[in-house]
This record gives sequence, C-alpha cells and structure tokens, in this order.
Amino acid sequence: MSFPVDLTAVLSGASVSQLHSWRRTSLLEPEAQANPVRYSFRDVVALRTFVYLRSQLPLQRIRKAMEQLKRWDLTDHPAAYVLRTEGDSVFLVQEERAIDLVRRPGQEGIWSLVDVFAPFENMQGRAVADLRNPRPSLEVKEQRLGGWPTIQGTRVPYDAVAKLVTGGVPAKDVSRFYPTVGVAGASDAADFHQEVVRIGGHAA
Repeated sequence: MSFPVDLTAVLSGASVSQLHSWRRTSLLEPEAQANPVRYSFRDVVALRTFVYLRSQLPLQRIRKAMEQLKRWDLTDHPAAYVLRTEGDSVFLVQEERAIDLVRRPGQEGIWSLVDVFAPFENMQGRAVADLRNPRPSLEVKEQRLGGWPTIQGTRVPYDAVAKLVTGGVPAKDVSRFYPTVGVAGASDAADFHQEVVRIGGHAA
C-alpha cells in the first residue's frame, strides 16, 4: 500500500511544501518511487518523526542527526530508528540508552520517552492527530491494508466510506453498504476525508 501526498501530509503532520522540499533535498526520498509521488507507511512514520522533531528544533539539526547516522553506517530506512529530542539535540534511542547525534555525538544521556505517534502540534501550529487513531472511530495499523486508515475494528478503508457520505448517503445509512460501519465511523471517515481534501488542495 502506498500513500498519496495529501494523505501523507495529514498523517505525518508535514505540509505539502515541506514534503516537496524534503524530497528535493533528499532528507527523505519516498520508497515508493512513482509519478505522481507516493509514500510507503515507513515513509509516513519517518516523516512524522521529522515533523515532531521540527516542532522543537531547527531543521539543520535534524539533517545533522541523519548525517551522523550515515557516518556510523546506520543506513536503514529512517523509520527503523527511534529518534527523540531533549533540549537542543537529537538522540538515537536504543533500549534503555539515548545517544546524542548532534551536540555531542556518541555521548549517552538520560532519556524520557516521548511517543511521536501521539497527538502533537507542528511548527505551523497545526494539530497533528494521533497516528494510531486519527479520529476516534478510525485506526491505523501497519499490518492492516499496509497502514491505510480504516474504520475501527474493520478492514473498511476510510475513503470508501467517505465517498459514500460525500456522495449523499447519510451516515446512518452507510451500514446498508458496510454492515460493520456505524454512524460514528461514517462521520469520522467523512471528517477525516475533508481534512485530506483540504490539505490536498495544496498538493504538488
């Protein structure tokens, strides 16, 4: 499963212009090389980490952290690494230790875990929804449809339901088409879809 730019922007918290800039400068090149641009679920997780770090640090420090990983021959996909910020640096978290990547590369520090999957506010002040539950009745599981948002507890893609609602089917009647989808799920799918469309209006 691959993700278009608009959905990637909503799930990661990055703006469309940030996604374009980060592709152009190779901070993150999408795994799913395609035209139009598509991102993998791992790309979304890595981008969300960058957005979380960027909400607290200059982009230059994030770039330095990524360069330090390469110098140490840690060249897996960025989503393979747990990166967090504390103060003015970026740390690589491995089990119980955190290794400074920017200010004092290689030095271990004390760490308090912060979950970048949880809701936060990006540098533009936009609320970034919980990646696991972008709406109360929606959920994201990598093992289900490759991380595509679905109605909670089902394999029904959010956009399939949203298209029904935006096409004129009342939320209460969606269950005629998808018996496992209730009113809350249909409403949340439509609401989330509206955000994706709004962000997609600026898609490159």
